[in-house]
Amino acid sequence: MKDKIDAGKTAIGIEFGSTRIKAVMVDDTGAPIAEGSHDWENQYVDGIWTYSLDMIWDGLKKTYSSLREDVETKYSTVIKKTGAIGISAMMHGYMPFDKDGKLLVPFRTWRNTITEEAAKELTAEFGFNIPQRWSIAHLHQAILNGESHINDISFITTLAGYIHWSLTGEKVLGVGDASGMFPIDSRECDYNKDFIEKYDSIIHGKTIPWKLKDILPKVLSAGEAAGVLSTEGAAMLDESGNLEAGIPLCPPEGDAGTGMVATNSVAVRTGNVSAGTSIFAMVVMERPLSAVHEEIDVVTTPSGDDVAMVHCNNCTSDINAWANVFKEFADAIGAPLDTNKLYTTLFKVAEKGDPDCGGLMGFNYFSGEPVTGFDEGRPVFMRGIGSSFNLANFMRLHLYSAVSTLKVGLDILFKEEKVLVDKLYGHGGFFKTKEVGQKILSAATGRPITVMSTAGEGGAWGIAVLALYMLQGSGKSLSEYLGESIFNGEAGDEVIAGDADIEGFDSFMELFRAAMPVEKAAITAISN
Repeated sequence: MKDKIDAGKTAIGIEFGSTRIKAVMVDDTGAPIAEGSHDWENQYVDGIWTYSLDMIWDGLKKTYSSLREDVETKYSTVIKKTGAIGISAMMHGYMPFDKDGKLLVPFRTWRNTITEEAAKELTAEFGFNIPQRWSIAHLHQAILNGESHINDISFITTLAGYIHWSLTGEKVLGVGDASGMFPIDSRECDYNKDFIEKYDSIIHGKTIPWKLKDILPKVLSAGEAAGVLSTEGAAMLDESGNLEAGIPLCPPEGDAGTGMVATNSVAVRTGNVSAGTSIFAMVVMERPLSAVHEEIDVVTTPSGDDVAMVHCNNCTSDINAWANVFKEFADAIGAPLDTNKLYTTLFKVAEKGDPDCGGLMGFNYFSGEPVTGFDEGRPVFMRGIGSSFNLANFMRLHLYSAVSTLKVGLDILFKEEKVLVDKLYGHGGFFKTKEVGQKILSAATGRPITVMSTAGEGGAWGIAVLALYMLQGSGKSLSEYLGESIFNGEAGDEVIAGDADIEGFDSFMELFRAAMPVEKAAITAISN
């Protein structure tokens, strides 16, 4: 392996997730051979969920340093070159820059639900769902708010696009990530020209000195060249000074696209559910949706195929909070638990709970949840006097709560739109305990859920594979390349819930919908 690393027969993927930045090095077969990571957390500053530029660059350097140290420890060599690099990050959000490359306002992440007026107006104008977290919604809301920075905008991009631009000088974006900025015409693999013209007409007369197309990143498809690592970029990435400039980079992508790659779900009628801090489902469609649904985004794969996306802001944060309470109790009685045993125990005990959670109910909303119409969130747990209150039902409730809002959107997709999916994959921390998360999601969707052995590698591995595809995939579609060269026919482990579990989840959802006024009351009564 040392010879491959020294010869540059590798690829490196780096992904900025909500709570962790991860780097993965793969060999020329796509197998992970080293990794590094750095934990970080968003900040709530002046009513905005954000990460500062200092956090972004400190996190990137520490993540790459961790990867470099792993390589040196395992293979007694230094990374000087690699075949290609890929950058990925959380989709959506708002990063506007002036002509000198200065960020005009703090990074507004996907988690913010502050663009309701803009999102509704654009959805009505386009006849196409524009969610609050999309970049165009943030831009338009800033215009509606009369924010002073609007006239100074020279370029807007996503987090992945910003890092890629800083490393290469190229203002580009992979089509999957771009589809969370502005609607994409999948036939052209570019921004929808009709909507671009319509938007310019909407803002005409507001004395804005730019046209929309001029401030958006150029759209690229998977496999296309997206620039090379500059001398300045190499120094920004690797503080040791060993990494050489000139390394090619693939198009920067969003975490939704890299999750699709990591689960081999980029082909039509496949889908995946990514479940961590947030949860979202991606289903590659055979045909367009018949109507506009505010609960469903239309984005694309890294190759530009249309994807129905149900995105929910909240998933495992409340589970983590309760797990920490149990950890504190274990510590208090002198029986400390390591994190893996703690979560495995709690997830396993949930399997023993009643299919409907014994009448227990709760909301995992740390932040707003547009799918169910909430601009803010408050975590809530409640029960009736006659509810069956025990640990198994308590934990099962929180696992149900983590996927309940996703089910609201998926019911529209599967039951109303009749979208077909042959294979639904799961990946992310929710599925780490063998079979438990799969069975819960299967109960919610009424479909079998498959987890691949590579799913735990996550989006950093997915963007590393996209970097490799740029080098090796000539003449093959991304789906063909993944099936033949990366996954080699691997089927994964499939789990399906029983009828009782599916019926129990449906009963839970009836109570969940009925209890929404309680969540609204909590938001009114309790300050954030």
